[in-house]
Amino acid sequence: VVGACDVVNPSANTAKGSPIYGMPILEVEKSKNVIVCNLDEKPGYSGVENTLYSMKNVITIWGNASVTVPTITEACR
Repeated sequence: VVGACDVVNPSANTAKGSPIYGMPILEVEKSKNVIVCNLDEKPGYSGVENTLYSMKNVITIWGNASVTVPTITEACR
């Protein structure tokens, strides 16, 4: 997942009264393993903390994607 916040935030299913509650999301948390590349861990436009970032099956890589994605690509070679 590159640069995504609210669209992959599992809190959309549970954070009643929040701007994202009930919003359709990509349920990436159901994947066996997830790598999230995002600028930082700050909440998106909704202001709701993304619980995906603290799940056991998730690796987070913070920083600008123009640097982090090529680094990951090179490591996979």
